[in-house]
Amino acid sequence: MENPAEKTPTRWESLPSWLLNQTANHAHRLVGDGFSSVGARGYHYRLLATLEELGPASQAALGRRSGIHLSDMVATINELADHQLVERAPDPADRRRNIISLTSAGQRQLRRLEKRLAESQDELLAPLSPEERQRLTELLSKLLDHHNRRTGTPEEPWR
Repeated sequence: MENPAEKTPTRWESLPSWLLNQTANHAHRLVGDGFSSVGARGYHYRLLATLEELGPASQAALGRRSGIHLSDMVATINELADHQLVERAPDPADRRRNIISLTSAGQRQLRRLEKRLAESQDELLAPLSPEERQRLTELLSKLLDHHNRRTGTPEEPWR
């Protein structure tokens, strides 16, 4: 039986694509665990942050602004509304449409989520200096921007 401590790394374990994928798995787990510790998930953070940053909007506009697909948007809004984190109100310009707004409870939850997110980022990037963290973020942004422009595909952030 092979001793895992004696295992010689294979070529693919040093490929950037492998390293990015494995690191992304850790990032997803850390962020998901952080959000779930306060009864939330990534879509909740994205929607609350979008509302705080850009203000009340229709479900369709929120989907475009947050990158949350409309098929997931209704469930996300329902979950947040059930906890009084967002409010739905008829749009005065078109009563067939609802306008979604952030509540004060939603703002407090957003602060909790931001705290958990910062802790997750710190845990993920623990071995890096502040300068290395900044450089890594710049390089990842450059890669993502390049591939998004080539494919015309927006990023798929946390769920």
